[in-house]
Amino acid sequence: MHGRPQSLGRRIWRYGPALLWIAVISIASTDAFSSDHTGEIIIPAVHWMFPGLSPDALENVHTGIRKAAHVTEFAIFALLVARAFLSSSRYWLWRHWFVLTLLVVFAMGLADEYHQSFVSSRTASIIDSLIDASGGLLAISLLAVCRHRNRPPPIHWPEDF
Repeated sequence: MHGRPQSLGRRIWRYGPALLWIAVISIASTDAFSSDHTGEIIIPAVHWMFPGLSPDALENVHTGIRKAAHVTEFAIFALLVARAFLSSSRYWLWRHWFVLTLLVVFAMGLADEYHQSFVSSRTASIIDSLIDASGGLLAISLLAVCRHRNRPPPIHWPEDF
């Protein structure tokens, strides 16, 4: 599989999901998903589940949920990018999938925050870019561990064989 030309359909199958997820990330960066709008849903729901929480605590939970969303959306993106690189016919892509995936995730996190700088109800934050990258790093680290564990053990031949 590695090294031979791939059809357009196979490339779309490989890279399409990551490109579609970029669209999801871009939609999540719009005014519709600003803190004010998500707070209208999340804060009442959390208040209903935990009526004794103070307004400050409710706001902290809201912020935590939003940051967890950053981690999750970029973890998914990282897995889709890793999937594309690991199934590539290009040796250097699948050989260096981990570092390349992390670079793409970090670049997308920066681009996402740059996009948010143009949305009046959003704020761009390098901290959010680092949170995005940490979500990607977590996902591909877990993937690397799972891939390593699923490798067959090396064959050790007896000395007198």
